[in-house]
Amino acid sequence: MRKAEITRKTAETTIEAAIGLDGSGASDIATGVGFFDHMLAQLARHSLIDIRLKATGDLHIDDHHTVEDCGIALGQVLAQALGDKRGIRRYGECHLPMDDALLRAALDLSGRPWLGWGVVFPAAKIGTFDTELVREFFQALSSYGGITLHVDALRGINSHHIAEAAFKAVARALRAAVEPDPRSGAEIPSTKGAL
Repeated sequence: MRKAEITRKTAETTIEAAIGLDGSGASDIATGVGFFDHMLAQLARHSLIDIRLKATGDLHIDDHHTVEDCGIALGQVLAQALGDKRGIRRYGECHLPMDDALLRAALDLSGRPWLGWGVVFPAAKIGTFDTELVREFFQALSSYGGITLHVDALRGINSHHIAEAAFKAVARALRAAVEPDPRSGAEIPSTKGAL
C-alpha cells in the first residue's frame, strides 16, 4: 500500500499531508498561498501521485515557513510511502517545455539528499509569491524525501512559466522514478542492496 500520511506541528506551522503513489493525480490542497497551491496541484497531476495537503502557517509574517514546511512534510510522506523502495525504477528525468520556458529535472530516489539548482527567475515575485521560495520548497522536498534532485532552466523569460515548468518537470521525473519496474520484480534497485 504505497500510501502515507503525517501531521507535522511546529510553532510556525501545522501541516497535514497524505500521498498515494499509485493514484490518478488527484489533489486536495489548501496552504493559504494561492500560487503555491496551484504549483502543488501541478505536481500531483503530472506525477499521478494523489496529494492531500492542509497547512496553517504564520502567513502574517510571510510565506516562507509555510512553503518550506510543506516541502518537509511532503518529503517525509514520500519517503514513508516508498518504504525500502523495492521494485521501483528509482531514476527519473524530464525536459518540460512551457511556452518560453524549458526546464530539465533529473532525480534519483537514492536516500542521499542533494539539490542542484540552476534556475534563475527574471522577477522577484509572481503576484505576491516570492520566487526564491520555489528553491526553498524543492530543497526541503529533496532533504526530507532523500532525493538527489537537479533542476535547471535551459531558457525562459516569464517567471510564472519557469516556476510552473519546474514543478511539472519534477512531477514527471518523480512519476517515472516511483513507478514499479516490471523487470526488477521485488528487487531493491541498488547493488548495495539498500537505498
